[in-house]
Amino acid sequence: MKRLAIQGYRGCFHEEAARLFYAARGEEEPEIVECDTFEDLYRAMEAGRADAMVMAIENTVSGGLIRNFELLRSHEAKIKGEVYLRIEQNLMALPGQKLEDIREVRTHYMAINQTRDFFEKGCPWIKVVESEDTAKSAAEVAREGLKGIGAVASALAAQLYGLEILRPGIETYKENFTRFVILDPALEIEPSGIDKASICFTLAHEVGSLSAILTILSFYGMNLTRIQSLPIPGKQWQYFFYVDIKFGSYDRYSQALSAIMPLVEGLKILGEYKSAI
Repeated sequence: MKRLAIQGYRGCFHEEAARLFYAARGEEEPEIVECDTFEDLYRAMEAGRADAMVMAIENTVSGGLIRNFELLRSHEAKIKGEVYLRIEQNLMALPGQKLEDIREVRTHYMAINQTRDFFEKGCPWIKVVESEDTAKSAAEVAREGLKGIGAVASALAAQLYGLEILRPGIETYKENFTRFVILDPALEIEPSGIDKASICFTLAHEVGSLSAILTILSFYGMNLTRIQSLPIPGKQWQYFFYVDIKFGSYDRYSQALSAIMPLVEGLKILGEYKSAI
């Protein structure tokens, strides 16, 4: 069984994303290796405790997870796949309780941001307390038998820990998706099956340098689905550019990389894989 590192606890959205990805490939459900931080995902793989990992990279509401772009650049493990998961936040508690019985809810700060309207407008008597993880909050409510205290987490967490969902889908924005990347060295993809790549590079601090790169990529038919710039520590006004590219021809993609190579510095391919959408 594949050992898969996730950031968070059993029942979190990382696990949901992993199940979705490997089920779509017809593979058995992986064994979950819980990690406290995103850095720990890499440590688990490097130490041999995990065979692969899944990592959130961006969200349609809160944007990109900046630190995770840096982790992709600074490690050698490559992206081998991606999955988009609709984030549905659910208010859950011990079975038999009603919404009116709940006086406190525990969840991760991102879940608080995504559900603030529900609590402020719909049930202002509930105190919302920030916790380390959505699924961990659900596990604590179940394990400690906490009456009057709820959690906001995934439906998978409710299922795993035997909690009852009092109100499903309490997130403010229903079009709330998180993109997760899969780093699995065992996944082999033929070039004919690759239609997306994530790359990183730096540019000389000159007028029009980025425009020239974008023009070349456009000429070769590359569709930029994301571009993210991050400052280079210790270098004034210089940036790493993280770019996601979709394409219809792997050969044209290879030609595009060759064309921009003389104009960029430190080009690194973070992964080549099959687009999820």
